[in-house]
Amino acid sequence: MQKSSVNPELSVIIPVYNEEQSLPILHKELISALEKIGYTFEILYVDDGSTDRSQNILRRLTNPRVHLITFRANFGKSEALAVGFRTVKGRYIITMDADLQDDPTQIKLLLDKLICGYDLVSGWRVKREDTKTKKISSFLFNRGTSLLSGVNLHDANCGLKIFTKEVADQISLYGELHRFIPILAAKKKFRVAELPIHHRKRKFGVSKYGWERGWRGIIDLFTTLFVTDYATKPAHFFGKIGLLLFIIGFIMDGYVTALKIFTGTTQGRIPLFLAGILCMVLGVQLLSTGLIAEMMTYYFLRRNPKTTPGHGGPEQ
Repeated sequence: MQKSSVNPELSVIIPVYNEEQSLPILHKELISALEKIGYTFEILYVDDGSTDRSQNILRRLTNPRVHLITFRANFGKSEALAVGFRTVKGRYIITMDADLQDDPTQIKLLLDKLICGYDLVSGWRVKREDTKTKKISSFLFNRGTSLLSGVNLHDANCGLKIFTKEVADQISLYGELHRFIPILAAKKKFRVAELPIHHRKRKFGVSKYGWERGWRGIIDLFTTLFVTDYATKPAHFFGKIGLLLFIIGFIMDGYVTALKIFTGTTQGRIPLFLAGILCMVLGVQLLSTGLIAEMMTYYFLRRNPKTTPGHGGPEQ
């Protein structure tokens, strides 16, 4: 992959998977939109193991400011974006999908919003041009994400986003965490905003995602919340659950013990007594797990102070 000797101001990362019909149109629209902005730019296409002619088309599009990375198989959007984050050099990074539903003319709007003082601006597809099923699942996903994360966004999973290079350097993507980029950024205390954008109907092919994303999304959401809220304080996570279980078990066993003392019989509450013991044992185990994890975190951060959240590296 060729690189310019001067770092561009804008870097566009586009994951591609079987979009041979969309690519020529997308590329033409994108070049036109970027040239109107007037910033120096680079475009990085990441072919995620396409099995159609996408890779051949992309090879013909490459030049000193249009680059291509190819995967030998389909590793997923998170991996494609993660490689893109490590590769591009622009001051501002733009991500968008290759299916033509993201309108390149909206990049200028997001950029104008970003330079007003934000670190990340995510698109908000107010009028989504998708099926009712996809709209409903997306609504439930976004409401659940906003409620559990505490980050008030209407459309956390919009593919069209713009953010600073520092944001890209500070977040790690794997699995399907690409859906939570704004959440990951907000949890690291970056300034996050969203902006209504124009969303277009899919012209070619079909969506690469189905209902199976639902259960994976729930797991990934809890993963996101855990690695952001409790990565450096695991005792708070395990301690809350452990302490709650211990208290519940203590109350249950206290009740059975009181029955035995004041009535002389447990009144058939032995199963409750055993359940209480189990809760207390589990509570102690979780509390111990949290303390051990806290010790490991403490020693890790002492040896690697640059991994402390919010550390932006040495000043240039």
